[in-house]
Amino acid sequence: MFKVYPGQRTGGIEADMMAANELNAHAFLQSSSKGLCQNLVVLVGGFETKTGEQWLAFRSDGKYSAADYAKLTSEKISKNHSAGESSWNRFETEQILKRRRYFVIKLFQGAMSGLAYMHDHDRLHQSLGPSSVILNTIVEKDAAYLVPRLRDLSFSVDISFQNLEEDPGTFSEGLWRRAAAAGAFTPMEKRAFGIADDVYEAGLLLAYLAFVTFCEANVMDSLSLQRLLESTFRLDLQATRE
Repeated sequence: MFKVYPGQRTGGIEADMMAANELNAHAFLQSSSKGLCQNLVVLVGGFETKTGEQWLAFRSDGKYSAADYAKLTSEKISKNHSAGESSWNRFETEQILKRRRYFVIKLFQGAMSGLAYMHDHDRLHQSLGPSSVILNTIVEKDAAYLVPRLRDLSFSVDISFQNLEEDPGTFSEGLWRRAAAAGAFTPMEKRAFGIADDVYEAGLLLAYLAFVTFCEANVMDSLSLQRLLESTFRLDLQATRE
């Protein structure tokens, strides 16, 4: 599986910096004495073309993302409703929902395991979402074999205390501005804020999986759901459930 960043002529120096950041993040995480994390994609190499494009090669552990799974699932629900299809067997309907719940829970648990591994190794993800979770299967009956893996580490941030004291990094400027606005100034406080920021994104991912995979197509999307939670319900989960 390949990921390509455009050359400086097309994408500017930012594209090169993103490619380098993702390469360094994977190289660091894969060099851990604890071994490879099964919930992170595996980088196998990278190269630059004559035109300046940066190519990263990853082990092929699946071609679908959590966003793809949610889209296909919601489209299937819409198709069944529009065709007037409903199972006469109530037990079968309950089994379908049970399998879906189990699949979604295992998907989220895998994503959180990958995120926890990154945090244990002083790295933030900073772009966690449905498209950044790759799946080796989207067949709900095969949930026992499901292994979710995090990808898209181009905005990953080093939160080791040494790095926080010396070099904040280009991609973390916005994060630390928000941290300062929230009153986090010391390395310990900034580290805690960064981890909390990742966990907040994980919470939005959970909300997406809980809503979209059980809704008809185009009823809800990630941005609309985020606005609903933050603006309408002001993060009041009890009100949201009601």
